[in-house]
Amino acid sequence: MADARRVCDYNHVATARYFHLFISETKELHMSNVTQTIRNTWVPLVLATVVLTTLFPGNETAMSDERKSSTKTESLSDSAVEKMLEDVSNWGRWGKDDELGTLNLITPETRRRAASLVKEGVSVSMAHDLIKQPFDDSEPFEHEIMMNVVNQELGGAGDRYSIQYHGFAHTHIDALCHIFWKDKMYNGFGTENVAAGRGKASIKMVKDGIFTRGVLMDMPSLFGVRYLKGEQAIRPAHLEAWEQKTGIRVKAGDAVLVHTGRWTRRENEGPWKIMQNSAGLHISCLKWLHERNVAIVGSDLALDVMPSGSEKYELPVHLGVVVQMGMCILDCLDYRAVSVECRERKTWEFLLTVAPLRVEGGTGSPVNPIATF
Repeated sequence: MADARRVCDYNHVATARYFHLFISETKELHMSNVTQTIRNTWVPLVLATVVLTTLFPGNETAMSDERKSSTKTESLSDSAVEKMLEDVSNWGRWGKDDELGTLNLITPETRRRAASLVKEGVSVSMAHDLIKQPFDDSEPFEHEIMMNVVNQELGGAGDRYSIQYHGFAHTHIDALCHIFWKDKMYNGFGTENVAAGRGKASIKMVKDGIFTRGVLMDMPSLFGVRYLKGEQAIRPAHLEAWEQKTGIRVKAGDAVLVHTGRWTRRENEGPWKIMQNSAGLHISCLKWLHERNVAIVGSDLALDVMPSGSEKYELPVHLGVVVQMGMCILDCLDYRAVSVECRERKTWEFLLTVAPLRVEGGTGSPVNPIATF
């Protein structure tokens, strides 16, 4: 914020001097037609520059940060990563037996405020169509139709679904028993019963659903591109630049939904090695998410920038969010439709609803997140 103000102040001073120079020069000109041309053409342009700089302070900082982080993420030592992970721990925050994690931050008051965002009753899905062929190193959704003929006049049809939803293809939610660190899950729970489907902090803990304010962080719009290039690291400065641009500040209990433009990139560039060349959150965003008391985070791919900069920790944001903070993740969302709705309404907040399958011991669930305006 201080950097943004300094840039803004500098622009104001420079523009004012530029404006004063033109006014002074026009006083010395004796050709009235030239003077009028300068006043009609340059003065409005300079004034417009002042207005734009005043209305959108901080964009210069965001663009500067974009240039700084547009190449590969810097190398991270194991000790540096582990220190950042340890600093965001929520273990014991809601009691030693808690299995809900940051969803505790969604209170009845949070839900009432989220419900008040619904003005038009327009709902938009943020799930991608289930993909029935191998896709981006992920297993396809298997769908079998079963016909049932009762007699010559009566009949029907049914389905058999099979899905390995974790990966890079299918919209899903990660439960808190999905990721381990040093043989521990969120809140220090052991992993010994997970394989048997009796693990702590399973997706069944989210059986009452998620109902809160969703805030779309539209990074392509911030950077002025259709989609982020591979390895683009999104840092706290970018998240705050988006807040400043939209006037929406992330609050306790919110869902932060990060749009990188992954699906648009896939359409334009075709497949790529996801783990080696994908935009996403830099590990420094962990502290930001923790300090803002975010309830759940999501993205249109796998949240982390890849590669992460750490040889040992491929997905450190996943690790910090799920294991240390106790925060569920929404992966592989498709924001293309909702981003259009947001731009039309000039708002990037809405009611978010998510209803996972109620599976005892499940490590997550395919989902269809809904935004309602």
